[in-house]
Amino acid sequence: MDPARSFAPVRAADIASFDHEADVLVVGFGCAGGAAAWEAARAGADVLVLERAGGPGGSAAMSGGELYLGGGTPVQRACGYDDSADNMFAFLRAALGPGSDEDKLRLFCDGSLELFEWYLEIGLTFNPSLYDGQSWMPPTQDGLMWLGENAHPYDEVARPVPRGHRPATESFGGWLLMEKLVAAVAAAGARHHTDTAASRLVLDGGRVVGVVARRYGEPVTYRARRAVILTTGGFVDNEEMLADHAPVLLGHGKVSAGLDDGSGIAMGLAIGAATRGMAVTQIAASFLPAMICRGMLVNALGRRFINEDVYPGLASAAAVRHQPRPYWVIVDEQGYDEIPERDRWNVRPAFADETLHGLEKDLGLPPGSLETAVATYNRHAEQGEDPYFHKNRRWLRPLRAPYAAIDPNRGFGGESPSGGVSGFTLGGLRTTTDGAVLDVSGVAIGGLYAAGRASSGIHGAGYISGTSLADGAFFGRRAGRAAVRH
Repeated sequence: MDPARSFAPVRAADIASFDHEADVLVVGFGCAGGAAAWEAARAGADVLVLERAGGPGGSAAMSGGELYLGGGTPVQRACGYDDSADNMFAFLRAALGPGSDEDKLRLFCDGSLELFEWYLEIGLTFNPSLYDGQSWMPPTQDGLMWLGENAHPYDEVARPVPRGHRPATESFGGWLLMEKLVAAVAAAGARHHTDTAASRLVLDGGRVVGVVARRYGEPVTYRARRAVILTTGGFVDNEEMLADHAPVLLGHGKVSAGLDDGSGIAMGLAIGAATRGMAVTQIAASFLPAMICRGMLVNALGRRFINEDVYPGLASAAAVRHQPRPYWVIVDEQGYDEIPERDRWNVRPAFADETLHGLEKDLGLPPGSLETAVATYNRHAEQGEDPYFHKNRRWLRPLRAPYAAIDPNRGFGGESPSGGVSGFTLGGLRTTTDGAVLDVSGVAIGGLYAAGRASSGIHGAGYISGTSLADGAFFGRRAGRAAVRH
């Protein structure tokens, strides 16, 4: 965040005339902003979207594109899975908790089928096929993937059903989502201004009636006849805010388009808005899901600490937050060879040895630690069990020489300046289920809404891929409709 930018509010009485006006101003043109603008425009409002970058898209356009949807979508049914909103809620309450916003989560799950239909309405398509492997992002055009629903302990909390929906493209799919959404917003009649960085809210009494921004470097004012909706993203690119609220991400990579500087949150704070979950983050370590499930994930003491078939973001959070570094992925030759070439992401072993004793020395692990861990793992795997961490039997097999160690600190296929760890923030302005921003007394601030990572959504301490994009779209749409009603 530019330290020269002021986020202090401006009085409407001090603005002689506004440069631009609209019924609804949306600040930020990513997934949440696009969804809000689409709904407001379809409801008949004059909508203007302000985007700081040179074009729309934001971090959503650079994302993997997974959309967490369930409740019995056509894609799930085509792949042979029955689901319900209750089953989806049970899984997400466990995976996103503790501390998830259960009111929002309940609405999100109950509205998932309608959200799926909305994605179809804006032009997305999903192939009716399942990627039945372990991956951050499948290198296929399958429309459905597992995101840890079939891993312990979540397979005991809810009936395992895959819910990771992917647009019909390979690997990164966020660009396709935003391409369709931007076109749909334009077709709905909303306008947008790019290269426009909003920084100050305009108040008339206690009500938000506009924003002050800089467009192409020049000051410009915007009046909102009905409401302002902040969808400016999180604060992973703001080192000061990270130090204050989410220090676990300091020194690591940023999953963003480079502009998630917390400006929308700062504008809200400047007028007394409350926040929620500011320490909540997504954490992704460079663990290849297809690799760790076929082997072991150990810490600096040579000890396992989680079932390796769990959603890799949860394994990453467990490692980064609670385990001594460095971490190592231990596989044998058979396990490595079984990984499809396209799922290896150019990741190759850092060390290999015929003996675990030799591998321990290479890795600097305590003598005997890896030998003990593998012997224990193998003894139970031969019986089809994993009593300590409950890895699914599908992935259980004794490890045999020769052995290899993969260094996640190197990132995917090369050296990583961030130590192979990256992430983004999920906490933000406290809002109602309709996106109205609340002040520190719990009272809605007139004329102000928020959605996406500028707000606090469904997440507690956990994260599952696709829940950020889907949450942003779901509550962005609700904010857009509520802003027009207001």
